[in-house]
Amino acid sequence: MRALRLITGLIASVFLFAHANVAAAHEVFPSILNIAPVEGAPDELRLEYDVNLEAMLAGIDLRDLTDTNAAPNVADYDALRALSPEALLDRFRAGQGALSAKLHLLADGEEVPLVYQEAEVFDPGNPEIARQTRLIYSAPLPAGTTMLRTGWAPEYGTLVVRQNGVAEPFTGTVTGGAMTGPFHAAGGDARSGWAAFAEYIPIGFDHIVPKGLDHILFVLGVFLLAARWRPILWQVTAFTLAHTITLAAGALGWVVVPGSIVEPLIAASIVYIAVENILTNHLTPWRPVVVFLFGLLHGLGFASVLEEFGLPTDAFIPALLGFNVGVELGQITVIAIAFLTVGFWFRDKPWYRQVVVIPGSTAIALVGAWWFIERTVL
Repeated sequence: MRALRLITGLIASVFLFAHANVAAAHEVFPSILNIAPVEGAPDELRLEYDVNLEAMLAGIDLRDLTDTNAAPNVADYDALRALSPEALLDRFRAGQGALSAKLHLLADGEEVPLVYQEAEVFDPGNPEIARQTRLIYSAPLPAGTTMLRTGWAPEYGTLVVRQNGVAEPFTGTVTGGAMTGPFHAAGGDARSGWAAFAEYIPIGFDHIVPKGLDHILFVLGVFLLAARWRPILWQVTAFTLAHTITLAAGALGWVVVPGSIVEPLIAASIVYIAVENILTNHLTPWRPVVVFLFGLLHGLGFASVLEEFGLPTDAFIPALLGFNVGVELGQITVIAIAFLTVGFWFRDKPWYRQVVVIPGSTAIALVGAWWFIERTVL
């Protein structure tokens, strides 16, 4: 009985933790720097930083942070997030010099001062969603500059760097305050397809573990009904095939569905899977079909993440495949942990369904229902 109480307590703790962290989630995305020569001025660059300005002004350390709600100074962030775009930009301009001093550009190894030009706030209209601000700078280069490097302060988190307006442009990602490697101002440093493939695998994995709580709950719902590899394999294969289709279609721009539609439907899919687990004790013939259909929805959710993060135009397909592989590795990791934690040890116990499947599925259904309400009403 002690083992039963332990299992039940673990399940309850996991899902109560999940429920506690779904409200007012401010997910952290990488910032993006687009850097290009100014037309008609070959010795001048235009730098456009797409950033979470509230986090920067609040002094939040974005290193290894997945949600601004987890930051100790989240109250400052929320106060800034509540400001109108105009008021936010007023706060930024008042201290613009200190922030700009943490943005770095090297030309042939020498620091180049950045000149602030303008800023624009892209407000989604919902204060519970992180908004993006574009900061635009110019940089006069010494005549004859051949090599560039760029980066910024470590507390600003991950920065995706994209060179534009040149042949074979450089793209890269820097973290932890590092600088990019040297790349030619005139272009010619496009990465190989294999490099892009390898770079996007951890990005896809990270979107499942730890950031993809809704996808984790869906996969756990799939696992709970039949904690054996063959039925799990059938369902995961259907789910993988489906979300691969819509992930590719969404990333290529062939299918565009607003997040206001996709996200509530993803929450509804979680509820359905969990409720079916409670109502039946065996894998129904239509379960893989239902999982496939819901996989199409989740693929659109993955595509929206790639839209935020961006795919390199010079290696679009390899990066897309790498992201998808990372997603699959994340899902396999979730299933493997669930199998080794409860499935392998307890699946054949007469009390497994009453102690593990029903309480776990109930918790998943409640969290999914709250998400649906939050995404449609609140």
